[in-house]
Amino acid sequence: MSDTALEQQLLGVAQRAARAAGAELLARRGGPLEVRTKSSDTDPVSEADVAAEQAIRAVLAAERPDDAILGEEGGQSDGPSGLRWVVDPLDGTVNYLYGLPAFVVSVACEDAEGGLVGVTFDPLRDLLYSATRSGPARCGETILAGSSETELSHAMIATGFSYDAAVRGVQGRLVAQMLPQVRDIRRVGAAALDLTWLAAGRFDAYFERGVKAWDIAAGSLLCSRAGLVVRHLDAVPARNGDVALPDGVLVAPPALIDQLHAFVA
Repeated sequence: MSDTALEQQLLGVAQRAARAAGAELLARRGGPLEVRTKSSDTDPVSEADVAAEQAIRAVLAAERPDDAILGEEGGQSDGPSGLRWVVDPLDGTVNYLYGLPAFVVSVACEDAEGGLVGVTFDPLRDLLYSATRSGPARCGETILAGSSETELSHAMIATGFSYDAAVRGVQGRLVAQMLPQVRDIRRVGAAALDLTWLAAGRFDAYFERGVKAWDIAAGSLLCSRAGLVVRHLDAVPARNGDVALPDGVLVAPPALIDQLHAFVA
């Protein structure tokens, strides 16, 4: 099988898995849900998250049984194929629980060289975003192009904040310093959706620390195939009385990436 044929096969699997998860989320939205917490008492996981990931895993078990899977709720499972699926069944859980219409399913497949396919699915609007390593980013059949902004002062920046209150304090001070130098800042509360909208040109750039592989795997591929630069942010050690900051990701047009990296790194 050619590389392109494999990408298309994997893309179809990813799309079916994302839609299966989306159906579970829609079926449970607005109803009573069992909710527990993870990293902090403001970091929830609901039965909808779990059911959506089970739906994804069922599709993968049927169609790609030899692949590994890394899921936010189900952890890591191994496979001999050399491919790994990285899935977030509900990115934007807090939004979902509050009834805010800003959440997506994220499904990606990667090999040793990085992302092969990435899909995010907005079930409320029935919008399926996708990209492959060798193809463009799309929403349905529409090809996406990220921002071509060249002036930082005109840039709309998306970001997110940690569940750790001490880390949020440092992040808040950085945002306060940045705000006068850019057009504006948005915080949607779902990293995969931030990246999806960035690939679609709805933001000019995005950065966030503390994101996990499942938050950004699909969205990063969407952005890179939409012409944006994806750059890793190294962790920052504790200093001057501030807590240490986790690593993260920065995505921006080529003309802004170095300026923003100097600001947030």
